[in-house]
Amino acid sequence: MAIPKVTLLSALCFSITACGFQEYIAKPIDQETLTQKINSRRADNVQFQQYLINNGYDAEQLPIKQWTLNDLIHCALFFNPSLDIARAQWRSTEAAKLTASQMQLPSVNGHYAKSNNASNEISPHAYSLSIDIPIETANKRNIRIESAQHLSEISKLDIAQAAWQLRNEVIKTFNEYQSNQQLISLLSKEQAYRQDIVAIYQKRVDLGESSSIELSKAKLELQTTTTALESKQRHHLVLLSRLANHLGLPLAQLEQMQMAEYPIDSETMLGHIPADLQTSALLNRLDIRIALERYAIAESRLKLEIAKQYPDLTISPGYAYEFGNNVWSLGLSSLMTILAKNKLAIAEATQLREVEARQFEALQSTVISEVNVAHAKLEQSKQLLNNQKKLYRQQQLNTKRMNQRLRAGEIDRLELTYAKLEDVLAEQNVAAADFQLASNANDLENVIQMPLADSAIAGKQVENLSSIK
Repeated sequence: MAIPKVTLLSALCFSITACGFQEYIAKPIDQETLTQKINSRRADNVQFQQYLINNGYDAEQLPIKQWTLNDLIHCALFFNPSLDIARAQWRSTEAAKLTASQMQLPSVNGHYAKSNNASNEISPHAYSLSIDIPIETANKRNIRIESAQHLSEISKLDIAQAAWQLRNEVIKTFNEYQSNQQLISLLSKEQAYRQDIVAIYQKRVDLGESSSIELSKAKLELQTTTTALESKQRHHLVLLSRLANHLGLPLAQLEQMQMAEYPIDSETMLGHIPADLQTSALLNRLDIRIALERYAIAESRLKLEIAKQYPDLTISPGYAYEFGNNVWSLGLSSLMTILAKNKLAIAEATQLREVEARQFEALQSTVISEVNVAHAKLEQSKQLLNNQKKLYRQQQLNTKRMNQRLRAGEIDRLELTYAKLEDVLAEQNVAAADFQLASNANDLENVIQMPLADSAIAGKQVENLSSIK
């Protein structure tokens, strides 16, 4: 009667555990559906409007009519799929934390035998049942949990890193777009003045008052300006496509969005520069925080290898029925790690920790160097912009004097047109210098990973960069 009981008990245990099994469910990727999903993204959908409200926007001002840079940054943070990748990786590390916290389960061992019972003096049946209960020593489980927590923190920082990089790309492309628009306007003015100059020379050549060489030179300069203007006009679509990619929206959707038109204001971007740039960079840089987490993981690995010097135990209580005899037993087993003391693995983990320490030191040195270079370029571009503005003001005064001389009959229309042309060229130089300053300011902002302008809005954006949705 004993054998059926054991069989019934085993079957009952199996049936109970089988109730909790999960089934595999296939989830193939449907490319057509994903393509439709991407092409159907719109900046006026309900989810995005609620996202804006959650980030401080007034519901009465939605949907957005004139898109500013901050609006575009929020749009990218919501729609761009690169953040979804980082969030998925973070969820994977969160699952790994649960796996690391899982305790080792006991195992059940069973055995059955039957003899031929030639003497008919004993029972022909023998069976046994034992349970192996593993016991981890030296706090190994908590060390694994600690390591998994650091990995999860790295993945969370990776979300913030991806969001910051996305923010940087949006600002960079938006500045290029605004600069391109401004240059299109200025080149159009330059083209108009050069057309006037060509027309004046053409009349003079027809009247025999000027040589054809001057006319040819004027036509060549007009052709150069026209080529530059057409190049900027073609580049307009390229910049829009690049911006649409950063925003995570279809190009057709971006073309329907009315962007606020204003020239690059580099002075606003320089509204707040920390006094100690190096300290700000070392405190704010996400890659430094990630490097610290990696060093902590190396520390955890070393602690785990040291803990492995102490062997784990397995307690095995059991019962056996052997040919008529009832036998109770208690077993104890362990690996003989005390003899080797895990010396090689400890030495390897120690060296890996040293590698992480040296990499962190090198990263800090690189960050300090990047801060110095970015700040030097910013100061250079500020000086260049000031010089170009000074030259532009002088040219404006010269054009004003030329107007007065024209009214007095001292010069002709050709000289005044050349003066106006020089005025436009000086304005182009100011626009180029302003764009360079804005680019360098954005580079410095990216190096220290701290917003320099619109600190209230941008600071809130940075605070929400690592949010999980």
